[in-house]
Amino acid sequence: MDYKFEVTVIPVSDIDRAVHFYKVLGWRFDAEFADDEGYRLVQFTPTGSPASIIFGTGVSNAEPGSAEGMHLIVDDIEAARDDLLARGVQVSEIFHDKTGVFHHAGTTGRVTGPDPARTSYGSFASFSDPDGNGWVLQEVTTRLPGRV
Repeated sequence: MDYKFEVTVIPVSDIDRAVHFYKVLGWRFDAEFADDEGYRLVQFTPTGSPASIIFGTGVSNAEPGSAEGMHLIVDDIEAARDDLLARGVQVSEIFHDKTGVFHHAGTTGRVTGPDPARTSYGSFASFSDPDGNGWVLQEVTTRLPGRV
């Protein structure tokens, strides 16, 4: 049995502001549905991703801005960071974790600069949407065995 992760719901306070932000990122605008009872759903897909995000009114009870640790995998962390900066997005400096493994929560354990050995899975940068939902860029140049 395959279980494919295809969508995550992120909580936002201002749907139109979120739509603008994700359009600025260059993500594909997939769908928007609304009814006359106030339900509204918007879906975007990051460039090159098989998974999408959904946000809107009536799709989550979570506090706006409470989603964190959503990872966007890139093959060039510097180019991805430069792309986001060119789009006007505030992005952290590139960092690696002091353990050399996966990053800690928040900014704990961050060491400025890419992983010194430039190992795959070892370099990160982070940014947030206007509500504070936290995204992490992670550089993956060589996948672990069995990973797509």
